[in-house]
Formats: sequence, structure tokens, C-alpha cells
Amino acid sequence: MSAMPSSSRKPFEVRGWHVFAGVAAFFAVVITVDVIFTVLAVRTFPGQVSVTPYEDGLLYNRKIAQMEAQEQLGWQAAAEAQPRAVMLQFQDREGRPVQGLKIVGRLERPATEAGKIALSFKEAAPGRYVAPAGPAPGGWDLTAEATGTAGETFLAERRLTWP
Repeated sequence: MSAMPSSSRKPFEVRGWHVFAGVAAFFAVVITVDVIFTVLAVRTFPGQVSVTPYEDGLLYNRKIAQMEAQEQLGWQAAAEAQPRAVMLQFQDREGRPVQGLKIVGRLERPATEAGKIALSFKEAAPGRYVAPAGPAPGGWDLTAEATGTAGETFLAERRLTWP
């Protein structure tokens, strides 16, 4: 029988440069993936919600001022969906009906731009204003702007539902 020649190869040993190369490769992959995801995220959504942010801020400030003036006015509004009409009722701080208002409004679907309905309200009784409307069944958002005899304004927004 002949003896097999023995291999002179040494067994594999993990050395310091192996550990360094493994850790460096791990962090290189993590950083590369992070950079790719960041670039893709910025390309698809740059973070700008509005093309006119300054003007939007001014409008928001005006709306806040209008809401504060409206609160000081002390009026209260109630809205009701009637079969072929929209009814609004206005009261002052003491619960008396507010008369002589000029009210314009609109009905809109909450989830779509289609089907807007312009409303023109007439005073049916002291403090009660009615606008003819025959919207389709379902939910509608009412926005009504009332202007008093002294120029005061009141904005009412309500969700109404027709069966």
C-alpha cells in the first residue's frame, strides 16, 4: 500500500483584516441602500405640498381672523336638509333670530368636485332662511356665507345628508 501524500495547506484562519473587510462591506451596503432610497424618495416627493405656500399662509391667517371676529359676533347657525330645500336658522348671542341677512352658499360632494350646487337663500321667517335645492341622495357639504345689515359676515360649514 502506498501512502497518500499529505496536503500542506493550512486551515483557514480569521484574521483582523478579514473582520475589517466584513464590517466595511456591511456598512458600504447599508449606506448604498440608504442613498438609493433617499434619492428615490426625494425624486418622487420633494416635500412641497403647495406651489404657493406664502399665499396659503396669508389666506390661513385671514381665515383665523375671520373666525375670531365671527366668535365675537356671537351668532349661531343651524342647518337642516329638507326634501327639496336647505334651511338655515340664525340666532344671536341671546337666542333672538337674526333678520335681514344676505346669504349665498353652495353644496358640494365631500369626495368629488363634480355636482356643485349654488344656493341663494331667502328669509322665510324671522331668522329662518331657505334655498331651493334638489340634490341627489347622500352626503353633501354646505358652505354658507351670511352678511348682516352692518356688513358683518358669518361663515357656516355643515355636512348635510339627503335620504
